[in-house]
Amino acid sequence: MPQRIFIRDFLPNQVLEAVFAIQNCQLGQTKNGKPFIKCLLADRTGRAPARMWNTTEEIFNSLPTDGFVWIQGQTQPYQGEMQIIIQQIRPHRPVANELADLLPASEYDPEAMLKEVQAILRAMKDPSLKALAEMYLGDAELMEKLKRAPAAQTLHHAFISGLLEHTLALMRLALAVCPLYPKINPDVVVMGLFLHDLGKCEELTWEAGLGYSDDGQLVGHIARGVIWLQRKADDSAAMGKPIPKSVLMVLHHIILSHHGKPEFGALKLPSTPEAILVSLLDNVDAKTHMALASARNGKPVEAGGNFTEKLWAFETRLYRPDPTTVPDE
Repeated sequence: MPQRIFIRDFLPNQVLEAVFAIQNCQLGQTKNGKPFIKCLLADRTGRAPARMWNTTEEIFNSLPTDGFVWIQGQTQPYQGEMQIIIQQIRPHRPVANELADLLPASEYDPEAMLKEVQAILRAMKDPSLKALAEMYLGDAELMEKLKRAPAAQTLHHAFISGLLEHTLALMRLALAVCPLYPKINPDVVVMGLFLHDLGKCEELTWEAGLGYSDDGQLVGHIARGVIWLQRKADDSAAMGKPIPKSVLMVLHHIILSHHGKPEFGALKLPSTPEAILVSLLDNVDAKTHMALASARNGKPVEAGGNFTEKLWAFETRLYRPDPTTVPDE
């Protein structure tokens, strides 16, 4: 088998024979009415669109919608990105050493990130919020999941420890932004950011590829986060440290509203200053991370052109170069 070529190192017209994670596998139809497979293929360095033109419904039905596949194919430049044209494909069950090549992971140390999250929470001034935070930090099983969980399957921070990286980035943003608005309650913002996506520790799976658990499909991270919050508040009250009803209500509201709008999954519109700031900061980090991952992904600009393919999250193609590095023609 040829030496593995990682997605971030793709060059035009390279022959591939390797195992990839497959995502969002769909059966399309050409203008001539012939079936073709369209999907995303991924390894630990990134994702690439893929197409298999000469295929059948039988081949498509044999493939996982999200899972792992062995492919033979070739890279092809297309609209500023490198796509994969697949000649052969079949399902594959990866072994441990293959998973290390297939599952992307944060470049930061999860132990160090968790320690910083703990320090930020323990620096809060409000005693009830500090007590609530300790109920979470003392949950060893949950904290172990937080160190490993991705923040998404395919969007922002879709890699091992991505949820922790995202959460810490948001808490750092809050520490920088809240002093600019003296009437905001920084402890509520910091605690809300810690809680807003925590349910993804149960919603997502990552041991054999990034996907959704049964709990994720049937309950979801927002509802799971609300359930956990009520349980932790009850446990804190049982230990003689009750959480004021107004504080608990606003934290519930932050979890329910952090997606911003109903069409994006919010169950309530953000309706407190702290909830609005949490939602905005969440969007800032998620969108900026997606933009950088797509446009500034380490590939030489000349290898993929100045623009990415159209990205649905932004409804446009992104200009890839740092403008300060582009020479005048």
